[in-house]
Amino acid sequence: MNNLKALTFINITLAFLWFYQGLVPKLLFTNTDEIAIWQWVGLSYDHAKLAGQTSGIIEIFFGLAFLCTTHRYLHFLSIFGLICLLILVACLLPNTLIGAFNPVVMNIAMINLSILYLFLKPTQVQIPIPKI
Repeated sequence: MNNLKALTFINITLAFLWFYQGLVPKLLFTNTDEIAIWQWVGLSYDHAKLAGQTSGIIEIFFGLAFLCTTHRYLHFLSIFGLICLLILVACLLPNTLIGAFNPVVMNIAMINLSILYLFLKPTQVQIPIPKI
């Protein structure tokens, strides 16, 4: 069975979500929670805002990577990053986890898309070489 359409749809969806999360709350409308996380690290307000914008640019490029490659490692990296970000937010801004639109919903959905991609994408089968 060819899963190309489903795999393409998953990659386009993840590309959009990573791109949006980098662009809207970090570059266009700097979210105060983003700044608070960077200030917790010890950065001043201005440096925290710059760090948030830099992370937004990185997220945009990461999103674009889903359009440029179909490698499974990109999905493993996405899963790992989303879990780490969710833990970070849970520790630093636990109140954000109970809102109507919260990081739990977004991160779990994105993680599940990557898991689904990994289930659907066939791995290369190694053909054993007969010993002579």
